Amino acid sequence: MRKALLALAYALGLPIALILIWWLATLGSTNPFVPKPIPLATTFVQTWLGDRFASAILPSLARFAIGAILAIALGIVVGLLVGLNRNLRAFTEPMFEFFRAVPPPVLIPILALLIGVGDDMKIAVIVIGAIWPVLLNTIEGVRGVDEVQTETSRSYGITGWRRVRFQILPAASPQILAGVRQSLPIAIILMVISEMFYTSAGLGFSIIQFQRQFAIGPMWSGILLLGLIGFAVSMLFKLVERRVLHWYHGLKDLENAS
Repeated sequence: MRKALLALAYALGLPIALILIWWLATLGSTNPFVPKPIPLATTFVQTWLGDRFASAILPSLARFAIGAILAIALGIVVGLLVGLNRNLRAFTEPMFEFFRAVPPPVLIPILALLIGVGDDMKIAVIVIGAIWPVLLNTIEGVRGVDEVQTETSRSYGITGWRRVRFQILPAASPQILAGVRQSLPIAIILMVISEMFYTSAGLGFSIIQFQRQFAIGPMWSGILLLGLIGFAVSMLFKLVERRVLHWYHGLKDLENAS
């Protein structure tokens, strides 16, 4: 019980301190561009917990989820194929470095021309930008698999898909999930950016409309909402990571205890 309370105090201590500093700094302020905590909380509820929840939040979250899942799945599959084949890795590395250096937002007009301005374009932007951390970390994770494990697998006749499932994926999973952790905030950022172009709904569209209309309170409440979404995604990912890598964290705990 004490340990749980201490963990909760560590988790909430800094946010509470920052909100307190924010509240004290804005006491008596008349600057219309700097929101105050309590009015901002009221605006947040009024803006996002009504009709916009269904018209803006849910469609954005759906695009984010589809784009992130596709990016993670493609990144892992392609990363496994490239990581397991030295010749294929040498063949694809220059193109990977080229496309990774291209900022995904600059592709939005091109994708809009090629596949239209609907949800497909927005999801494609998320996939193109969020795939790289997963892909590159998967390649490096596969390359870093212990040679002794590989030789042992071969000596026991564990080859093909069985070797990938029982040796390669478990050994590379810590680095793969590190790439997934990096890709999720990128997917949120690209979700917002893609909705600022060629659209009439979504979080990105709503925030840019508030900015153009000088609706400062609702604009700040949208930024707060994005932060809360990012926090929720991070917490959900930690739960999944802890479950998937329970063996890895168990080993780390034993090493720390010794």
